[in-house]
Amino acid sequence: MRILLVEDDPLLGDGLRAGLRQQGFAVDWVRDGWAAEREIASGDFAGVVLDLGLPGQDGRAVLHSVRARANATPILVLTARDAVSERIGALDDGADDYVVKPVDLFELGARLRALLRRASGHAAPVLTHGALTLDPAQRQVLLHGTAVVLSQREFDLLHALMRAGARVLTRELLEQQLYAWGSEVESNTIEVHIHHLRKKLGAEVIQTVRGVGYCLGAAP
Repeated sequence: MRILLVEDDPLLGDGLRAGLRQQGFAVDWVRDGWAAEREIASGDFAGVVLDLGLPGQDGRAVLHSVRARANATPILVLTARDAVSERIGALDDGADDYVVKPVDLFELGARLRALLRRASGHAAPVLTHGALTLDPAQRQVLLHGTAVVLSQREFDLLHALMRAGARVLTRELLEQQLYAWGSEVESNTIEVHIHHLRKKLGAEVIQTVRGVGYCLGAAP
């Protein structure tokens, strides 16, 4: 899942990006409020981790502006501001979660997964499609109860398709969800990953909608 990290401290931002990447997130990073507002408006992110004390424009102003445009991107505030009034204000401005620094990176990852799970309409932490199950926290896939070894990109692609359910995802949208800025993506990368997933999970698990994209197919 591709997320936007908004943090002006270079050391903290670098650590957060590295820690979230280790947990399977594709992370893009900006360092001021104006850039945050611009990138959130692009609509390419599953979620946002937003600091409040930002140069250019305060995080609270970013929140207010984003929600005023009816942009529903899930936003987790991560800040050193621990006053109750700040928490209430940010949540009332449209934040979906509020975490005070310092935070354990694994807790941050768990909060993000929960936030994105709710946003996509999935109450259960594990996704299922017939005999196929996917656990985002453990990054584990089971088919008929047997573990299936997937590469990171194969796992992320399957995760995106299972989150979407019957909705068709274009190749461009899948690339946006799987790859952060600066990643080199060859023209047939998505097709190659889908070919490998079909070999491992069954040819009918992923359906090609000709001229449109891909979606989940017949449940195994």
